[in-house]
Amino acid sequence: MKKNILALIVCSLISSVGFSQSRESGTEIQTLFKNNPVRTSGGYGAISNKFTTIKGEYANLVEMYGGWYINQRFMLGLSGGATTNNIPVPFEYAAIPGERLSYEYGQFGLATEYVLGSNRTFHIVFHLMTGAGFTVQYDRYNVWETSNGRNHVGLDENWFFVAEPEIQLEVNVFKWMRFSPGYSYRSVYGSDAAGLRDEDLSGSSFNLTLKFGKF
Repeated sequence: MKKNILALIVCSLISSVGFSQSRESGTEIQTLFKNNPVRTSGGYGAISNKFTTIKGEYANLVEMYGGWYINQRFMLGLSGGATTNNIPVPFEYAAIPGERLSYEYGQFGLATEYVLGSNRTFHIVFHLMTGAGFTVQYDRYNVWETSNGRNHVGLDENWFFVAEPEIQLEVNVFKWMRFSPGYSYRSVYGSDAAGLRDEDLSGSSFNLTLKFGKF
């Protein structure tokens, strides 16, 4: 009798375990993220002209950036730019004494944008560039000539960290093109070039940007 009861209990346990396993196999696997966080995916590139100053002199900085545009809200990409005009080096800081040299400024790094109301004709964009910056001295008009055995390209090379947040008022011109005037402030840390302190390279900038891509 006891053996029959014991056998009945064992059979009941086995059947209950098998039933529970069959139920679990029919349910959906539970995950941390129930839905795919990327609902829409696109990308765009941008060209920007920045009107700023370096060491008190007007500087025209042309910059290009672009990247992956996620959920019509967040852009993650890369950025790079450099000055295009003559920024004279004071004679007392010239890497070659007696020569008329110019400063070249450049920066590159990670670019991110956060867009509010992307599908509206007018909307706000928050932009941030963080990365490396550099300056060099060079002879703008005789860049390949030499003087006293020294080449006039890339003198007094100087590297530092740059962070530049920006706010833009963006206009949807076409579905594939946007115009984004903005204001930014460039913060420089770690410059040690002759005559170029952090505050000489830091400053405000008024920017005009065109963006092209799939928004």
